[in-house]
Amino acid sequence: MRKPDPTVEILSTGRYLPDCVVTNDDLAKRMDTSDEWIRTRTGIAERRIAPDGVNTAHMGANAGRAAMEKAGVEPGEVDAIILCTSTPDHWMPSTACEVQALLGCTNAYAFDVMAACAGYLYALSVAEGLLMANRAEVALVVASEKMSTIVDWNDRATCVLFGDGAGATVLRKANGSGRGMLSNVLRSDGNLSELLCRPAGGAAEPITQAVLDGSRHLVRMEGREVFKNAVRNMSEACDLALKKAGMTIDDVDLLVPHQANIRIIEAMAKYAGLPLEKVFINVSKYGNMSSASVPVALDEAQEEGLLAPGTNLLTVAFGAGLTWGASVIRW
Repeated sequence: MRKPDPTVEILSTGRYLPDCVVTNDDLAKRMDTSDEWIRTRTGIAERRIAPDGVNTAHMGANAGRAAMEKAGVEPGEVDAIILCTSTPDHWMPSTACEVQALLGCTNAYAFDVMAACAGYLYALSVAEGLLMANRAEVALVVASEKMSTIVDWNDRATCVLFGDGAGATVLRKANGSGRGMLSNVLRSDGNLSELLCRPAGGAAEPITQAVLDGSRHLVRMEGREVFKNAVRNMSEACDLALKKAGMTIDDVDLLVPHQANIRIIEAMAKYAGLPLEKVFINVSKYGNMSSASVPVALDEAQEEGLLAPGTNLLTVAFGAGLTWGASVIRW
């Protein structure tokens, strides 16, 4: 199979992480858990928690600003802002519009994408389509999550998993540079939506005192079923993305997976036949930042010199919806 030419390239990456670090020992002081229990089951040692007043838009704007500065892109040059989040600051207007205002990107149109932990890959694909359709010349993709506001801090099975943070990327057409996005695979299965969801708080079951008393507006997860579906579906998405890119796993220099759980990451790598030395892992520092996990990992991998020009990157994510996807990118 002929390898496709890159269509859209990632010019730069950026991230923002709150200063507050909450360790497993900190959590053990407020609930029945321990550092050993959390580490052995998830690989997580600590996570960042944003304080009051530091919201999804603020974190997203900081990450976006960092990416724009690295790319040498001025606010007026950004044509589109696509923000993915599961924790919008408001149901109306979109958080993307608030990020646009904070960044001063007065020429950009802005909108949100909601695909949970897979949101960044969904947003990348949307940005690629807009750029290829000449609806934009420069696009800013932002993933920002304040997961600490939607987890049940009395449910140790879920609250220990999540953290807050934001990541961003600046994109433009590849224009023969040889670097950029080679393939995208997006999938979803709404029949399994109840495995990972917030049961109430939307239009179907608005907030009431009964909802609040039962914590039905907070995240609920069927861990074992999510694990099983995550490993299988992400592995299949990776296979398909590589096939579409005309590659095999042997061509992959670095895998950047969604940072949900070390066991999921290890199981995926084993299925793919990829040594862990080729897998970027930072889940121990941040936990699951939902859609922000992948772009934050990309920014750190870039800083560590793991994404040199020409690197064949495979990235994959899975989240509520259920949604999942994979992308092959030549850095």
